[in-house]
Amino acid sequence: MENNHKYKLTQSGIDKLQEELEHLKTTRRDENLKALKEARAQGDLSENADYDAAREEQAQIEKRIKELENILKNAELIKEDTSNKVNIGKRVWLEVNGRKVTEYNLVGTLEADPLNHKISNESPVGKAIIGRKKGDSVTFKTEQNKEIKVHIVDVK
Repeated sequence: MENNHKYKLTQSGIDKLQEELEHLKTTRRDENLKALKEARAQGDLSENADYDAAREEQAQIEKRIKELENILKNAELIKEDTSNKVNIGKRVWLEVNGRKVTEYNLVGTLEADPLNHKISNESPVGKAIIGRKKGDSVTFKTEQNKEIKVHIVDVK
């Protein structure tokens, strides 16, 4: 099943996915093939746990390869934005509910990693700050209906 959804990615996000794809197609496939051959050599395949595990891993590898190929085929590179407005690919410094200022990178959904300060453009905070600029303050509600006030300290 093909998905024609456009995936907004930074150049580093595209590079990371291409590296993973290459690793799966070469190293992981080869390792899995060896495991399958070794399991087959054990004889009776009907009750061979090693063989079943290797086949399951093979299915997972192939599934991820197809997924990555689809994402890369439908990737939309986030162009460098020289405006002073918040947009995907920008670094923003936010003060949330009056707490200390924290730096975040605004990225597409696939690259989101809140623990590493990468927030998605589709997250509640991402949606609230896109298009805003340095000095703006915005209040929005989370999915849990909690009100959050964000002050945009800087945008680069």
